[in-house]
Amino acid sequence: MNLGAFSVSLTVKDIAASQAFYEKFGFTQFMGEPAQNWVILKNGDHVIGLFQGMFEQNVLTFNPGWDANAQPLEEFTDIRELQRELKAAGVVLMLEADETTSGPASVIALDPDGNPVMLDQHV
Repeated sequence: MNLGAFSVSLTVKDIAASQAFYEKFGFTQFMGEPAQNWVILKNGDHVIGLFQGMFEQNVLTFNPGWDANAQPLEEFTDIRELQRELKAAGVVLMLEADETTSGPASVIALDPDGNPVMLDQHV
């Protein structure tokens, strides 16, 4: 199962303070808009999303259809196929993609400890 690019989406209290903290570890802004309370930071292949007031808790995020640089892949497994595979494996989904659509969609499951795992397809 190819889930696409991976990042950790962190819920932060102060986006500027968090961005400054992670920059000390060598992360640089890759995408996002701090004024809109979100920013994506990158250090090599490592990606961290900082989100102020958008999520209740940290989220493991996979992006089907994107490489590690948020560039569209020529070939990838559509989120609806991933959703079917997960459901067939017995994974309970908290949010499902509409099977009658194509393109961007999201799927969310909770791991056994209650951590959200989001598949977020942008293409």
